[in-house]
Amino acid sequence: VQLQASGGGLVQPGGSLRLSCVVSGIIISGNTIDWYRQAPGKQREWVATITPGDIPTYADSVKGRFTIAIYNTERAVTLQMNSLKPEDTAMYYCKPRRYNVWGQGTQVTVSS
Repeated sequence: VQLQASGGGLVQPGGSLRLSCVVSGIIISGNTIDWYRQAPGKQREWVATITPGDIPTYADSVKGRFTIAIYNTERAVTLQMNSLKPEDTAMYYCKPRRYNVWGQGTQVTVSS
């Protein structure tokens, strides 16, 4: 299983970013995929989950601002992040729940 996350960057508060995670080695349509994030000096925290056929779930801190989606033909899981806040600054990782594999992540920095 390989994971390639991208789409991070520097954005001003209130801005948007769209993260993408390309998953190879498994059929993502049959897997639950999670997004996590880890800020400097803090523990990794769960952000969102998508299971094909189920309603996505979100951490309270991002609910209403982030949207997780899956694109089977592209083997990608995306995380649309709107109304970004400085506290969203972190390294973001995607992970298939069934596999103990972490990609390199993508850095999101929200700052003016």
